[in-house]
Order: sequence, then structure tokens, then C-alpha cells
Amino acid sequence: MLKNHPKGLLAASLANMGERFGFYVMIAILLLFLNTKFGFDGTQGMIIYSVFYALIYGLSLVGGKIADKTKKYKPTITMGLILMSIGYLLLAIPTQTPVQNMPVVLTITCFGLFAIAFGNGLFKGNLQAVVGQLYDDPKYADKRDSGFQLFYMFINVGAMFSPIIAVLVRNLWVQANGFSFNNDLPALCNKWLKGTLEVGSDAFARFENLASTQLGVTTAEPEALTSFAHNYLNVFTTGYHYAFGVAIFAMLISLTIFLVNKKRLPDPAKKAAVKVGDGNITEMDIKEVKQRLYALFAVFGVVLFFWFSFQQSGVVLTLFANEYTQMITVNLGFTTLEGAEVFQTFNPLFVVFLTPIIIGLFGWLRARGKEPSTPKKIAIGMGVAAAAFGIMALGSIGLPDAAERAAMGGLDHAARVTPFLLIGTYFTLTIAELFISPLGISFVSKVSPPQYQGLMQGCWLTAAGLGNFFLFFGGMLYMNLPLWAAWCVFVAALSISMTVMLSMVKWLERIAK
Repeated sequence: MLKNHPKGLLAASLANMGERFGFYVMIAILLLFLNTKFGFDGTQGMIIYSVFYALIYGLSLVGGKIADKTKKYKPTITMGLILMSIGYLLLAIPTQTPVQNMPVVLTITCFGLFAIAFGNGLFKGNLQAVVGQLYDDPKYADKRDSGFQLFYMFINVGAMFSPIIAVLVRNLWVQANGFSFNNDLPALCNKWLKGTLEVGSDAFARFENLASTQLGVTTAEPEALTSFAHNYLNVFTTGYHYAFGVAIFAMLISLTIFLVNKKRLPDPAKKAAVKVGDGNITEMDIKEVKQRLYALFAVFGVVLFFWFSFQQSGVVLTLFANEYTQMITVNLGFTTLEGAEVFQTFNPLFVVFLTPIIIGLFGWLRARGKEPSTPKKIAIGMGVAAAAFGIMALGSIGLPDAAERAAMGGLDHAARVTPFLLIGTYFTLTIAELFISPLGISFVSKVSPPQYQGLMQGCWLTAAGLGNFFLFFGGMLYMNLPLWAAWCVFVAALSISMTVMLSMVKWLERIAK
């Protein structure tokens, strides 16, 4: 697959793969960790998650500006990797649960997340700018889209195994301490300790039954339930802390790969000025710069609605997996692979599986002169994403809403939906992602004025950040509307975005020539 691509692509892709492995270990468990660690049962955890994810992308604008101004792209990328490692270290240090000093522990957690977000801002957009320069050589120019698709595939090779590793680390720790995994127990334990679980209610009956099973008794006294809740929460969250520790090793691998290969990678700082026919150095005409920037910001404004919808995989789709979906259980002998986080494996798995197919499809169409332009591909991706949430809407008809489910203390296995509903949704969303994310990065690298390469990659990520900032709004829909209606909001947003993008296709195609 790498044949006829510049040699630096593999080195950049491997460096990114290690970083993404660590990142997706963290992101797979983050919301459930916050809810379990701090006893959040509303939108508090979602808001922290949303702000963090917004900063992950928004700070790429700062990282791009720093690199563009200092002309030190590679040192900026290196510093980003180091800063992210420090952030993961802060998350990996176990602290007592239930939390004894909420302000201090929550502040340390948020500081660790900020370090990861800022480090990512220094790293991500600037590495993409480096990859984009690989394809400025005329002999590689027609491979730009497929190059970014391959780069994106390597990201997801790292991400593919991350949720599984996170779940294994947590479940092994839970098992080593004499307990077994149950997806409903952490929330029930927190409610019991906060005094919001009314004795005699259906939710209390479920908690008592699950706790008694873990303790090996028929029924348990209130004192025993309180002791159990303390122990179970502490063990459960310690498993999460150790899972964050895995990310540190992934970051060190990524840092090593980048440092070993950085001399072989191009430097975007050298692209700010270009040669013209007479050999003199000049900058791009100001009128053309403005036209290109207008086109880029138009695309940024549309795709933020895709990111608002797509990144719900870490918020409402994870909650749906945890609360409404039959768990996928794999007995490994030494432990059981089980948990809502496992579902997040399917998106990167499908990326790795589908990328060669989609590259082949586009190549086949290109050979016949029928390949859609990059803007048109992005519009098609919006429509496919809308279809994915349409699948969720149909599959959620008849399910109890969030308040009804909470009153029951959770759903038994038989009352939950088949895991194939989420798997099918992730498959469809992945197709949409492959039409939008790597091709959007490619479009930005092609259209960006030379002196704004890092900044425009940062703006692309900032658009994603703005979409991610409103992720908690999806959580509010999930908690307050019938489930099918919540999914329909995403269908509507993506359908409107697709229509707007289609209306701009001819203009964007003209700018990109």
C-alpha cells in the first residue's frame, strides 16, 4: 500500500500510531472513569469530557501558530509528546475512591487532562503539516488523498487495540481483588453512598442483589452494602488508573520513533516562500490567499457538525453501550473481556479494514475519470453519517428513556438491545469518517497558503474542537428525550450540513485547482 508514496510517510505514521494508541486508551474509559471516580450522575462528567475534547482540537490552533511563528515544527512536535506523557502520568497515579478531597483530586485530574490537550495541540496539527509537505513534490501530488488515508489508517491501528487493553487492565485488577465486572454496579454504589438510593425501590433491590452476589451471600445488611460500595468503587477506579498508565508507555514509543526519524522528515518552515519561474523568491498573491482562506473556513464551519455528531462515540454511544446494550463477553481463560469500552474497538477496526477498499474504489474511479472531488466526498460523508444515526433511531424505538431506566436500577441482559445495533452504527459512521476526516486534512494541506500550513491544520482541528465543545448537548438530549428522538436530532444536523456542503462544491473545486 505504501508503494509510490514518499518514504517519510511510514515514519510519520508510526510516530502518530503510538501516540494515538495511548490517546485512545485514555479516551475509551474517560467518561466512565469520571462518572465512577467522582460519582457524577448528570452532565458533570459530560461537560468535563466535552471541554477536554474541545481543547484537544482547539489548542491545535495554538500549536500551529507557535510552530508557524517560531519555524520550529519538529521541536514543537517533540514537546507535545513529552507534555502528553506528563498528563497521562497524573491520571495514572491511584487515589482513594470514593474521593476524600474532591477539589484537590478533581483539580489534579483536570490539570492532567489539560496537559494532554495542550501537548496534543503542539503535536497533532504540526505532524499533519509535515505529512502534507511530503506530497508537495509533483511526483507525489496525485497521491495526496490516499496518502492521508493511509496516515489515518495507521492512527486507527493504534486505536484498534486501545479499548481492549484498557478493559483488560481494569478487569484484571477487579478480578485480582476478588470482585467481578458489572457495568451497573459503579453507579449504584455511588448512589448508595450519596444516600440517593431509596430502600425498597426497584433500583435498591437491584443493587442489593448485585452486591450480595459479589459478596457471596443471599442478602446483605446496610453496613455490609456500604463497606462493599467503598471497596468496589476503589478497586474499580484503581483499575482505570492503571489503564491510564499504559498510555505512558505508548507515548514513549511514539517519542522514540519520531526522534529517530525526524531528520528524514521535511520541515514546513522551508515552504513559507516558493520559487517562481525566474528563480526569485516570492509569497503567494494576497488575493489568492484570501480566496483560499474563505474556502477553508467555509469547510471548517460545515464539518464541525460532523464532529459534534461523530464524537458522540465517547459520550452518548458509550452510555448507550453501558446502559442499553448487551455486553460482548469474551472468556480469555485468565479473565473476561467485557465492558462498554469494547465497542469503541469497532470504529478503528473498521477504519483499518475499509481504508484499502475505499482507496481502491477511489483509484478505480480516478482511472475512469469519475472520482468525486474532495469537497464532494466530504458532502457524501455527511449523508452517510446521517444514515448511521438513523439506524440508532430505528433501533431505539420502544426502549425506556434515561429516567425510566435509572428508576429500574438498570436493565437485565434480556431487556437490552443486540450489540449488532451499535456495531452496525459504528460501521456506517466509519464509512462517513473515511470520506471526511483524512480527506478534509488532505484538502487543508492542498489549499492552505504556504505561510499558514500549521495554522490552517490547527484551524481544521479547532473546527472539530468547536463541535466537540457541544458534545454535552448530545448528553442532555440523551437524558431528557426519548432515545429515538435524540438520535433524530443528529440526523437532522448532518442532513442540513450535507445540503450546505453540496451547495458549495463547485466553488470549492475551483479554489482547489
